[in-house]
Amino acid sequence: MRPARRKKPRPPVDAFHDGMLARGVEMADEKLAKEEIKGAVGAMPDGSTKSDFVPTDAMPTTPAEPAEETPTESQAVIGKPEEKVKDEVEIQLDLLKDKDWFRRKDAAITLGEMGDERAIPALITALRDSEWNVREAAQGSLAQIGSPAVEPLIKALREYQVRTFVIEILGKIKDERVLDPLMAQLRNEEFKDAATKALVEVGLPAVERLMAVINDKDKNVRKHAVIALGEIGIPEAVEPLIEATKDEDWSVRIAAIAGLDSIGDERGKPAIKALVKDTDFAVQMRAERIIWAWKKKAKEEAGDETEETAGTA
Repeated sequence: MRPARRKKPRPPVDAFHDGMLARGVEMADEKLAKEEIKGAVGAMPDGSTKSDFVPTDAMPTTPAEPAEETPTESQAVIGKPEEKVKDEVEIQLDLLKDKDWFRRKDAAITLGEMGDERAIPALITALRDSEWNVREAAQGSLAQIGSPAVEPLIKALREYQVRTFVIEILGKIKDERVLDPLMAQLRNEEFKDAATKALVEVGLPAVERLMAVINDKDKNVRKHAVIALGEIGIPEAVEPLIEATKDEDWSVRIAAIAGLDSIGDERGKPAIKALVKDTDFAVQMRAERIIWAWKKKAKEEAGDETEETAGTA
């Protein structure tokens, strides 16, 4: 039996060569693996192009950020700022701008019934409306609101377009603040008639102011003050009207006897009779017509009394 052949130890050079060969194979395998990874980039969960991608399950875990929750419909509604709900006044103010004049008119009337001060500027604007129905409704509503509307209306007197309407409204408001602006309009040739009518509507509160201007240097102011006092018709106006029958202007004298006749106080009859001989023919005729009307009325009353007496006999 032959003794086993002993392996010769490999020289160091050969061992080195084998190690380098093994390392080369390892590097080639690694390069091939990287190429394969690059080709599969689309398959990487994070879209990475790195060859050293580490699967998610192998990555170190970190606390996940809480995902934003999509609010439910009810939560979204609750989270929104609350929309202001229009009240009835605001709804009517919107209708006051409607294209339909009938709706504008109804809105103007409704706002007056509500009496809310917020409606005043819009109602003053409505005095310029193209439809007279709307303008008339706005006038009535402003008068209905009353005192809170006085100051805005006085400011609106500056506007020529609405001045007549404003004067009429002020006359319907029983507030002393309306007196000065209305008295001022007696000096305005175009608006003095409207102002006179308004002062008559104001009534008793206007009497003192009217008496104060009965001797004014402006004959138109005197005349319209006399007219207003006669139409208001209080006994306190009789004496000032008797004095006015002596005014230098014939139109004031006519206004004075008309006022005295309207009041019907016996104290005024002598002053009226005296003007039958007035120097102005128009004044004479007016005095004569008044006296004739007295006589006619007296005959009618006498006839009625005769019939009543005959009926009871």
